[in-house]
Amino acid sequence: MTSNAPWPPPAGRPGLPPQILWDVPTPPAPRRSQTPGLTALLLAGGVLVLAGLALVVPFLLASTGTGGLAVGFVLSLVPLAIVLGTVAFVDRWEPEPKRLLAFALAWGSVVAVATTTLAQPVFMATFAPLNADRDATLSFLATVEAPFVEELSKGLGLLVLFFVARKYFDGPVDGVVYGMTIAAGFAFTENILYFGRAFASGEGTATGLVVVFMLRGILSPFTHAMFTGTLGAVLGFAARRWNAGLGIVAFVVGLVPAMLLHHLWNSSGESFFFLYVAVQVPLFCVAIAGIYLLRRADARLTHKRLTEYAVAGWFTPLEVDMLATPRGRRAGIRWAASRGRAPAMRAFIRIATELAYTRQRAVSGRDLAGYALAEKGYLDEAGRLRELIVAP
Repeated sequence: MTSNAPWPPPAGRPGLPPQILWDVPTPPAPRRSQTPGLTALLLAGGVLVLAGLALVVPFLLASTGTGGLAVGFVLSLVPLAIVLGTVAFVDRWEPEPKRLLAFALAWGSVVAVATTTLAQPVFMATFAPLNADRDATLSFLATVEAPFVEELSKGLGLLVLFFVARKYFDGPVDGVVYGMTIAAGFAFTENILYFGRAFASGEGTATGLVVVFMLRGILSPFTHAMFTGTLGAVLGFAARRWNAGLGIVAFVVGLVPAMLLHHLWNSSGESFFFLYVAVQVPLFCVAIAGIYLLRRADARLTHKRLTEYAVAGWFTPLEVDMLATPRGRRAGIRWAASRGRAPAMRAFIRIATELAYTRQRAVSGRDLAGYALAEKGYLDEAGRLRELIVAP
């Protein structure tokens, strides 16, 4: 094998020239079983969420009252929807399992909040300046404690996904998606607190609530998403070269920009609008550009891996262009929709993408034990869907 040869070699289609792709019946689609590690992750996550709710809900009620909790919950759905809608857009190329996204959201909204609530007094007792006045204590709380404790609490959820669900943690885009989802959950619960307090202290007027809602819900719904998304991107780069030690190093390194961004945001004070325009908006634009470039890189990777299967006879070059380019996917779905088969085409695109990423994990030395079986399952399913799409 030459040094530049792809490894492991893609499964060939014995006895078939590359242009013949749908003349052999394929077996039914394989049933996808949930791995024991993923089952344990979801069960443990459910236990942590229940335990966290026992702490978070009473805390919110004590801080906002019943009316404030209800109003805060409803208003917090607005920024949550904005961020999750953006996550869904970013995640279109290779969608992550919904159960893992639910885990990430639950971790952020409950587990990370509960962890922060428990760790905050310990951190303050250990590191807060002695004999400081109230203003100095509040400043330390916002600019030192919150960036450190909150980003660490959110980041632990990312680290759990990195190690336990690494099959679904393929690169920086996945890291951004998981990180933004965790952050969206955390901001949701935090917004309930802020909105609820503003309502409870409004004394019959909604002015304070409107101001807080505009600042947190409309002008800056992506603040936590940018912080934790940065950590997720760093972990995602480490995921492409799977190594436990490298993952720990990436986690520590990724926490630094996340905490610094959080510190910068919380330090704005009276300069909020200046920093918002001069720093936060440009950073947000940089984040958008970075995500766009990462998505382009994912498309190139998908094209490269599917081309190897085309050489082995499983796809035509035209199919690869359709499956691995945004324009090709849109054109393929439009064509299939004209025949009433858009769902099958979307499934075909998804299966081909999962095939490409399964191969990429094998090429990078991950998940080799089940590679051949997974590859066969995806190829068989791709063949079945192709027959369904092109059938008269």
